[in-house]
Amino acid sequence: MTQVQRGNVDFGRRLWIVRLRDRVDGRIDIRTVAVCAALLLVTVAVAVVAVGTGDFYIPPNEVLAAVFGHSSRITEIIVMEWRFPRVLLAFLFGAALGVSGAVFQSLTRNPLGSPDIIGFATGAYTGALVVILTLGGGYYQTGAGALVGGLATAAAVYLLAYKRGVQGFRLIIVGIGVSAMLASINTWLVVKADLADAIAAAVWGAGSLNGLGWAQVVPALVVMAVIAPCLAVLSRRLPMLEMGDDAARALGVRAEPTRLMLVFLGVALIALVTAAAGPISFVALAAPQLARRLTGTSGVAMVPAACMGALLLVVSDVVAQRVFAPTQLPVGVVTVSVGGAYFVWLLAREGRKQ
Repeated sequence: MTQVQRGNVDFGRRLWIVRLRDRVDGRIDIRTVAVCAALLLVTVAVAVVAVGTGDFYIPPNEVLAAVFGHSSRITEIIVMEWRFPRVLLAFLFGAALGVSGAVFQSLTRNPLGSPDIIGFATGAYTGALVVILTLGGGYYQTGAGALVGGLATAAAVYLLAYKRGVQGFRLIIVGIGVSAMLASINTWLVVKADLADAIAAAVWGAGSLNGLGWAQVVPALVVMAVIAPCLAVLSRRLPMLEMGDDAARALGVRAEPTRLMLVFLGVALIALVTAAAGPISFVALAAPQLARRLTGTSGVAMVPAACMGALLLVVSDVVAQRVFAPTQLPVGVVTVSVGGAYFVWLLAREGRKQ
């Protein structure tokens, strides 16, 4: 029988202790649950407003009625066919970026250890760009190219940073160098392409949700449904890896295989977003750290990072659509503008620690 008990452990933090047959099976931090619930409520509220806002305004109550199939036909078409898929993709992609950032920041034990910074996102962009410009691939081919590019970059960074193990700071430094090289390759690919392909690649490369719909929602849901259970199982081993490989092995964790599996899953999430929307920067960098500050936890947790990432991307997409309306900006322009300032602050903060 499963029982949930409340307890005060972890230096006064209030927890729910889950017991299964008189054995402690897990601990749920009450503050973390409250923060995640608040983030999700705010995200849903912003999403409802975003769906109703536009040339044809729809009040929030009618948006909810349309979602549940209790509205007029024209309202249902506007909500369910035109606007809702984009908001849903912003939610899913933001969550994917937040989780990916949490994985890599935990593995590197450094808030700068984001896939944006260490080159994995740039590598995924390179793989997708090669497929688009040379093979003219569709959504699935672009996704495969992004995954291959991201994994190849991860392998290169990992091998270059390996020296009797992989240290987080060395991985970040190597990743920054590899990312710079790949960025120059991406620029060269766009310059050498035909004008029409180059323009399309440049617009897509800014990171945009414009024109996306249900055709991208279903594959995203399927991929995330496969990755989520794997990450849920492996996430329990992340705190042990953060203590170091020797400590992890002493606790029965196979450090290297576990790390490689986490890298693969993190890159797969980045590839999922890149294939559909292009590279969206800084959400993976900021979401885990902002979530950690709200929850007050000592480490990076995946569920709060997912909730924060979803909120950041939904809000950023609303800003991209409405601030300069009727002109719609790529959402990547907004995330880069906000995330760049956060990145400078984070660099200064980390520099003061040295």
